[in-house]
Amino acid sequence: RTVYCKREKIADLVPVDIPINLAIAAAWKIASQPSNAIPVYNCTSGSINPIRWGQLETMGMAAIRKYPMENVLWYPGGSYKESALLNTICQLIFHSLPAYMMDSMAYLMGKKPVMVRVVEKMHKAQKAIEYFATNEWKWSNDNVEKLNKELTEVDRRTFNFDLSDLNWPDFIAVYVKGTRQFVFKEDLSTLDEARKHTDKMFWVEKCLQIVLFIVFGKLFAWLFC
Repeated sequence: RTVYCKREKIADLVPVDIPINLAIAAAWKIASQPSNAIPVYNCTSGSINPIRWGQLETMGMAAIRKYPMENVLWYPGGSYKESALLNTICQLIFHSLPAYMMDSMAYLMGKKPVMVRVVEKMHKAQKAIEYFATNEWKWSNDNVEKLNKELTEVDRRTFNFDLSDLNWPDFIAVYVKGTRQFVFKEDLSTLDEARKHTDKMFWVEKCLQIVLFIVFGKLFAWLFC
């Protein structure tokens, strides 16, 4: 529910099939037109079809709500934080604390506690991308564009590595849908039920927020009024 990154930085994402196609085309180029020079092909999106972390946040949240997972424990939400300190505080409140509470309940019920370990792995993964989510780089893709122009029309379609026409909202939506279907093994026939469950979790979240607001309001009034 919280990630440390800079929204205005370019994420420079690339779909996995793009560098594969580029590698095949580059191999053809080197084999058919040998040269003593060593060509460099930067497979990046930032210079021709950039997507920023803030855009990814908006598109990703929309896609997750369109293709929700089954039996989610909470309504999909959260936001990026541009302050490392604020992100750490939110991780403690929204990740670690609930995980310890759920594991405590699981322990008391005689079940295996797993949520703390899951959250720790999630934080480790987030830490690994922090440097890239808070910085950006400028890459030249002139060689990639030249190579693309040398291909025939048929080869351009077969080994497409042109990112200029990529529709990022559609790609993110398909990415989330594919993750649900092929990674989490959730059948698409359960989407309607999952959406209904997610809608219920939305109102559960709002009710809890109202209750907490009242509780903290009364506590504040008792302490300072």
